[in-house]
Amino acid sequence: MPADLAASSATNPAVLQVKPLGFPWATLDPFLFCVYHDDAYPKANAQMGPDASLAGRNIGQDFARKDGWNMYHGSTVPGFPAHPHRGFETVTIVRKGLIDHSDSLGATARFGRGDVQWLTAGQGVVHSEMFPLLDTAKPNPLELFQIWLNLPAAGKMAAPHFTMFWSQDIPRRVVTDDAGGTTEVAIIAGRLGDAGAAPLAPPPDSWAAQAEANVAIWTIRMTPGAHYTLPAATGSGTQRQLYFFKGTSITVAGQPVTGHAAITLRAGAAVELVNTGGEEAEFLLLQGKPIGEPVVQYGPFVMNTQAEIAQTLADYQRTQFGGWSFADDAPVHGREPARFARYPGGHFSSGEKQD
Repeated sequence: MPADLAASSATNPAVLQVKPLGFPWATLDPFLFCVYHDDAYPKANAQMGPDASLAGRNIGQDFARKDGWNMYHGSTVPGFPAHPHRGFETVTIVRKGLIDHSDSLGATARFGRGDVQWLTAGQGVVHSEMFPLLDTAKPNPLELFQIWLNLPAAGKMAAPHFTMFWSQDIPRRVVTDDAGGTTEVAIIAGRLGDAGAAPLAPPPDSWAAQAEANVAIWTIRMTPGAHYTLPAATGSGTQRQLYFFKGTSITVAGQPVTGHAAITLRAGAAVELVNTGGEEAEFLLLQGKPIGEPVVQYGPFVMNTQAEIAQTLADYQRTQFGGWSFADDAPVHGREPARFARYPGGHFSSGEKQD
C-alpha cells in the first residue's frame, strides 16, 4: 500500500482514514453497498448485445472484465435480469450509456446520460436492469454507480416507490476558484451548504427524507489545478465518505493522495480539495447520520433480524412480490434512444429536454 494510503486522524484531524478502492466500494452506515461499473462495450449487434464473441465468459455470472467489459447476469444483453429486493433502496446514477428498467410495480424506464433512478424496495419489489447497446457502428461505453441506502426498521416494510431524477432537473453548482479552476457538484441528495437550489425530493419513506439524517449524495468534477472546499456537514453524528475514482493525484485537507481511494472525512470539518494532477479529478460523496440498527443481509434482502429474513424468503416464495408481467426476465425497450419513465398507474415522463 502506498504510504499516502495509510494516513489517519493521527496526522490529519480532517481525514480519518484513506483506503484503496476495492470492488464493491466500502461504505458507512446508513449506506450498505456502492458499486462502480465502467464497461467499455464494443459496437452493438442486432440483439442490442455486444458485437463480439462471448467465448470464454461465464455467461450468467460474468464479472471477470474480459476485454474491459462484463455481461454480468445477462446472456444476450448485458445487465441484471429480474431479481428481488426488500428492506432498502437503490440509487442508480448513470453517467454514460443507458439502463432499461422493468419492475413488478408495473414501471418501465430507459434512463442514462446523467439521470438517476431512486427505487425504494420497502416490503418488496422485483426489477430488472439491462444495459442495451444501441450503436452498431461505434463502441457503447457504460458508466454508473449503484448505491444501496438502508431503510430503518420503521421503513423496512414501506410501500415500494419508483422515481426518476432526469439529468436536466438535478441541481448543479459550478465554482471557479481564484486561479480559474472549476469544480462542478451534482446534488442528488442533500443541500450543498447554503448555495443553490434545493435538491429533488427523495422518496417519502427514505432515510434521506428525514432532515436530521443529513443524507447527501454528490458527484464532484474538478479541472486540473482546481481548488474547492467541501462545506462542513451540519448536525451531530454524521458520517462522510469521499471516493476519489478518476484522476491522478489530489490533496485532501493538505494530505496527498496519489491512488484512487475511499477517504473517510470528519463530517464536521470543512475540507479543501485540490486537483494536483494533469487530468480532471472526479469524486463521489456519500454522507449520512447512521441508522444504528442491526443489519442482517441475505443476498438481495436486508432486514434487522434473521427471523425477518426467514419471513422475507417465505413471503417472496408465496407472492413473488407482485409477480412478473413481462415476456422474459431481461426485457429491453427497443432501439429508440429517447429516455422515458412509465410509472405504476400509467403516468409517463420524458427525460428528453422539452422545447
